[in-house]
Amino acid sequence: MTDPLSPASTAAEILAHLHTLASEEKRQGMQRFGIRIERSLGIPHGPQRDIARKIKRNHERAFELWESGIVEAQFIACSTVDPKRFSIDDARAWAETFDSWDVVDGVTSLFVDTDHWQPLIAEFAADEREFVRRAAFAMIAWASVHRKKEPDATFEAFLPLIEAHAGDPRNFVKKAVNWALREIGKRRMALHGPALATAEKLAASPDKTARWIGKDAVRELTNPKTLERLARRS
Repeated sequence: MTDPLSPASTAAEILAHLHTLASEEKRQGMQRFGIRIERSLGIPHGPQRDIARKIKRNHERAFELWESGIVEAQFIACSTVDPKRFSIDDARAWAETFDSWDVVDGVTSLFVDTDHWQPLIAEFAADEREFVRRAAFAMIAWASVHRKKEPDATFEAFLPLIEAHAGDPRNFVKKAVNWALREIGKRRMALHGPALATAEKLAASPDKTARWIGKDAVRELTNPKTLERLARRS
């Protein structure tokens, strides 16, 4: 049989190998972090990353892994799919299955590497489903970190979207909105001021959720260590 950890391995062989790594103890432990475990084998991210590195990129096989429905296989699919060939309709189809914050955060790291990441943010933010809306703000956060060449104006333009959805009280939305705001503010000094102004405005809001988002973001964006890191980047 082909080595399941080689570039020549098939999706079926990779899935069989994943099952040999399954851990019921780790699977149950994931629930403490608010992760849904119905589709999980209980394999930590480290071994998943090792597998992705060994099997390398294969666009078609990545879709087979995704369609298995196994969370770990889906994470590996995200790491081995070709972002240049990943269409906006592919992203929409994968988003349709979102049911846990960890899946959202893993997949959106891929989405921001595609050419249609900005239209997807607007589309997903307008979606009322909790995990799809979370995807929009997770994408803003990931893009703030990963898209180094993107102009600051792109990220400043996301601040009104953050403000518009800061009142969504659902746990996995509000945490992603907060994450997005903090990452914009930490991207570069030129963005720190606008992000902090938005955070301060939200911190003074009569809305409980918006106030929590704002106060938490203000705390991080005014932290001396955050300001030190920003100064070094300037």
